[in-house]
Amino acid sequence: MGDLLLVRHGETEWSVSGQHTSWTDLPLTRRGEEQAMSLAPLLAGRTFALALTSPLHRAIRTAELAGLAGAVPDPELHEWDYGGYEGVTTVDIHRTRPDWYLWDDGVPPGPAGHPGESPAEVGQRADRVLKHAGTALDDGDVVLVGHAHFLRALTARYLGLPAADGRLFQLATGTVSRLSTEHGRPVIAEWNAGGGAAAVGP
Repeated sequence: MGDLLLVRHGETEWSVSGQHTSWTDLPLTRRGEEQAMSLAPLLAGRTFALALTSPLHRAIRTAELAGLAGAVPDPELHEWDYGGYEGVTTVDIHRTRPDWYLWDDGVPPGPAGHPGESPAEVGQRADRVLKHAGTALDDGDVVLVGHAHFLRALTARYLGLPAADGRLFQLATGTVSRLSTEHGRPVIAEWNAGGGAAAVGP
């Protein structure tokens, strides 16, 4: 059975500022592109049975720069829909909701087409991605290129935890993490590997 590699896209302006970014299709910063290129040596030499990326530009570009030019966009790998909190920082949210916590409370509805997602809904989407990936893991490694909060929820579900336990796994921009097995049990084999990663915001 292969390993499941998770790649968080490189830095964007909003990952630096801490603004929640789901459907807003921001490009990588210059540093974000450098981060993505620095991942190529970490992925080189592996043959992937399946390579998927979020359909958003920042993830697709990260995949290309990291040497995963053949990665297939999958809408299920989209970031958590932040609804009415798109583009808003946690600091700003706490001015009116001081006890708000994404992993417990989810988000309010946003504009048409962006109702927001609860932690449970993100977890259901993560389960579908894991089911898709699982069919390929028998044939080798699988790599997923995506976004911080979604990949954190997916990691929790891979480990058999509630999606909200993704809160336990801080994930920096421009990194590779590896989920594997030990004695037939799911484990985190490597986390936040990569060159020059710093931003850990949404």
